[in-house]
This record gives sequence, structure tokens and C-alpha cells, in this order.
Amino acid sequence: MIIFLYGKDTFRSRTQLKKMIGKFKMDRDPQGLNISKVDCGKESSGKVLEQTLAMPFLAEKRMVVLENLLVSKNKELMQDFLKRVEEKSLPETNVIIFWEGSDSFKTKDAKALFERLQKEKYAQRFDEMKGAQLSAWVSNEIKERGGNIERPAIQYLGSHVGGDMWRLDSLIDQLIAFKNGEEILVADAQLFLDEKQDDNIFNLVDAIVGKNPKQVFGMMQEQYAQGKDAGYIFAMILRQFRILLELRDLFERESDLKSDQLAKQLGLHPFVVKKSLPIVKRYTMDELKSIYRQLLDIDIETKTGGGDQSMLLDIFVGRVCVGTN
Repeated sequence: MIIFLYGKDTFRSRTQLKKMIGKFKMDRDPQGLNISKVDCGKESSGKVLEQTLAMPFLAEKRMVVLENLLVSKNKELMQDFLKRVEEKSLPETNVIIFWEGSDSFKTKDAKALFERLQKEKYAQRFDEMKGAQLSAWVSNEIKERGGNIERPAIQYLGSHVGGDMWRLDSLIDQLIAFKNGEEILVADAQLFLDEKQDDNIFNLVDAIVGKNPKQVFGMMQEQYAQGKDAGYIFAMILRQFRILLELRDLFERESDLKSDQLAKQLGLHPFVVKKSLPIVKRYTMDELKSIYRQLLDIDIETKTGGGDQSMLLDIFVGRVCVGTN
């Protein structure tokens, strides 16, 4: 059997390859004795053919994954495989998977083998996703991983990340861990998508706790200039201080824990813990509790019509930075 996986979306083709290998191991080869992966761009022709033509060891089937053959410089090997595919002379006992991270090849021999492999029954192309197809993928992935997300956040991820599936995969895991069961909003996607913006939020919180009003007001004005409203800034500050409180509490009880251990115990992403620890170590639990209480008061006043949120945030910054409650 010949399987051909190819296309620019290497994340999905790699995922499919991993599933195929996993199923083969589960159904036929639990110990993995009859699975071989060969990078044709690095190995000699002899090594590639040796693995391809070898018979199964104490089993009915053998799986051989041949990677990057069409982008290698080994034209003789490509010619050899083209002939074997045409003549159907490859071992029937072997499942041979050709994997390529592209759909366009330069040399005459690569193009000839590519055209032939495309005709195979189990050829599967992985084009870069976009639009509705990409949005559906993001939505399904988040749901399967135990998270939930609002539609505007899906659209934001799709429009700002595009078909970079490796990056999307990482962002999805970070967002789910960060929200810890809560719905993923556009603000959350913005926070993790723009590294500079991430740093701004952490730096803003650090400046608030560090009692630097001039810096804080300047950073808040930058956020407003970027189109962020007071609600977004407040939500990010409140969430960060909640994380700081949780970290400070655990840090005081178990100060020898490493950042990845802290993240695991609190159900936070290591990225968040790594950014927050420098702040946690500089300030006391009482200081953090005082600030968090003031933020909760702002939240109540805003929701009950007790004041404008941007004005209340300005008052909060003034109080914290001059050390009054």
C-alpha cells in the first residue's frame, strides 16, 4: 500500500501522519518493531531502500515513512521509486507513506514522481486553510480540547494568524490554559497574539504595584490610543492581579517550587507564571490583597452605575501609587 501526504499545511499533514502511525501500532505493532521513519534528504539511497524493502519482523505488515524525497538532491533514488511505483514492485507487506511539506517541486525527476504519487488512491493534499474552513477548524479544536470560545475571537485568530497552523495550535493551548474553563474572548486572543501587547499588560501591572503613577498613566494612554477601552484594560489588570494573589499564596507555602510546578498546581499556562513570578517575589500578600480589593470595588461600582470605568481606573491608580486605601 502506498500513502502520499503532501501540501503546505504541514501541521495537519503531520497530525494525520501521527494518527496513522498510532493506529498501525495499536492494530498491528504495539512494540513499534515494524515502523521506520527515514529522512530521504539525509540518508543514503542504500539506507532508504534497505528500510523500504525490508520484510516485517514477526508480523504481517511493516510501515515505512519516507520524508522529503521530492526535495532531496537524489535524482537516482527518485527515478528508482518512480519505476517501482509504476511497476507495482514495492513489497505488498509494507505500508509505505511518502510525506512532503510542499505541493510544488523544482526538478524534472521530482515533478515526475510527484505527478505519479498524486494518482495513488490514498494520496491526500493539505492546503492552507482560510475563511470559513479555518474558523470551523479553530472552533472544533478548542471544543475537543475542553475549551469554549466566542465567535468574534475565532474570527480574530483567523484574520491575524491566517493559515499558520503550528502557531494556532500553540495559541489554542495557551488560551485554554489561561482561561481555565472560562469562555475565550477577543481580548484574550489579542493578549496572546501580540507579544508586545503581552509585555505591555505585565509591565502595566508591575508599574501599578511599583507605585509609578507617571508610567502607569502613560501606559494606559498607549492602550487607549491602540483602540483598547477601559473595560478591556480593567479586565486584564483584574485577571493579572488574581493570578498574582494565587501565585503569592502558593509561593509563601511552597517557595521551592519551580515555575512549571506552580503552573501545574494552579492550572495556569507556564507562560503566564513565568511572566508573573518576578512581580510576585517583590511584593507582599497584604499589598496584593489591598490592590485586588480596590479592583473589586471598581467592578461593583461600574456594574451598579456608580461611576465611569475610565475615571474609576484613574482614581484607583492615584490611590495605589500614593499608598492610600
